[in-house]
Amino acid sequence: MTSIYLSSDNPRWMPKTEADLQAAVDGGLFEESHYLDLKKEPSSKSDNRELARDLTSFAVDGGTLIIGVEENKEGRTFECAPCLLKGLPEKVEAVARSIPDPPLNVITEVIKAEADDGTGYLIVHVPASPAAPHMVDNKYIGRGDKTKYQMGDAEVVALHARRRSADADSLALLRREMDEDPLRDVGAQSHLFLVAQPTAGRRDMCLPIIGGQDWNGRLNSLINRVQESSELRVALADLGFSPDLNDAHQGHRRARGVARSSAGLKSDRTYAPEGRWGDEHVIEVQLFEDGGLRLFMTRLSDGSDERRASEGEAEQVLFDTAAVIFTRKMLELIRAVSEDVGYHGNWALAVGANRLRGRRRYSGQSYFSSNHRYSADTYEETTGVTSAELQKAQGTVTRRLLGPLLRSLDSEALFVKALADAG
Repeated sequence: MTSIYLSSDNPRWMPKTEADLQAAVDGGLFEESHYLDLKKEPSSKSDNRELARDLTSFAVDGGTLIIGVEENKEGRTFECAPCLLKGLPEKVEAVARSIPDPPLNVITEVIKAEADDGTGYLIVHVPASPAAPHMVDNKYIGRGDKTKYQMGDAEVVALHARRRSADADSLALLRREMDEDPLRDVGAQSHLFLVAQPTAGRRDMCLPIIGGQDWNGRLNSLINRVQESSELRVALADLGFSPDLNDAHQGHRRARGVARSSAGLKSDRTYAPEGRWGDEHVIEVQLFEDGGLRLFMTRLSDGSDERRASEGEAEQVLFDTAAVIFTRKMLELIRAVSEDVGYHGNWALAVGANRLRGRRRYSGQSYFSSNHRYSADTYEETTGVTSAELQKAQGTVTRRLLGPLLRSLDSEALFVKALADAG
């Protein structure tokens, strides 16, 4: 038996043409399973809700739905039944985002029929969701060996406990990075920390990138892809900040990984100022063999708000813009790494900042200063991210990670584009 889909981290054969689908039908290779369902085109309101339940049932472990392959119940066989493709991907995505609670993000692939008559098939990938289980009509939906079912209380409680455990693991990684801050005793600036870890990757997942002699060029190429992303440029239009990822120009071998950093941060992560690069302009990107990514930046605040200084109010002010920019760029870097190594699973993310208490956001060109001073010394937030969200919902993920911070600083409304999803 050829499995069309094994898991979100280990996908198997995927059809690319109608001939591939027909060959699978003729060979008796299709069989509905925990990871695969086959359906005809949804055509009614009740079909949409049934589709939502089908998609939601895959949210726990991931799976694939193929629309356009029907089952002959009597003969227990399948046959190709191409459906009209116009508007179908958009319809499926709308169902996934509007009916399940919380909403799902899915990835769709179109296969056109050889007749070239506007019909074909839709492959719908549902990555395992960090927010699982999801509800439809106030019922949690899971999937058994071949069919979906309403989950019981004990199973729901166990899944929520698993999610809390994953959040705790992410938080522990973040706090370790903050404890190992190489400039923890230097200057007065607030520092930004971003941590990402694949939840189902191999321990040597990124060895193809960092194991060869060209590792520095490979890492630099990944950073350049982020900087040149057209989608990111649209999301971050009119937003800029220094230092930026390109300022991480020095390559270092590190324990179990590699890094690129700005001048002053050595290969052992000790700090020694160099030239024009001061304490407030340190940036570092690390990539580990197991796929872990870390981003560190020391200029989340500085004392250069000239207007306030002229009024006798010189103080360290927070650059919320920097937090938004680097969170979006971290997500794009995760996507680039995932594509390079062929990882299709989920990621655990965390963002943190320190030395925040009593500080307010930089007023920029605004005439009125913010009076909202942050009331805690640190900020920490975690979330899980699916491959579908990396492709289509980076703004939503950024809002999950930074929303509480931005709302506390009264600045969430200033970043509408960066916190929204394209399309």
